[in-house]
Amino acid sequence: MSDRIEVDEQYYRMLEQLQAVDFVLCELNLYLDTHPDDAGAVQQYNQNVQERWRLAHEFECQYGPLMNLGHSYSACPWQWVDLPWPWQV
Repeated sequence: MSDRIEVDEQYYRMLEQLQAVDFVLCELNLYLDTHPDDAGAVQQYNQNVQERWRLAHEFECQYGPLMNLGHSYSACPWQWVDLPWPWQV
């Protein structure tokens, strides 16, 4: 028996989009730590923050919360007992 939890392809596509935006945000954050006056990079960072919020909201509406401890809303009943969790796929 496999421990892998099966979900539809859209789930994986959406997670991949989130991971790509998270990578860009991480790189821009590192760059801005040493170049804080680069207005273009700050603008790029802010645009990617908005895109991440949009993608995360869309994902959570379809599949449930991405993060706990107050970073994601949960419907009732409590969604953290639902599988799969994003880090399990």
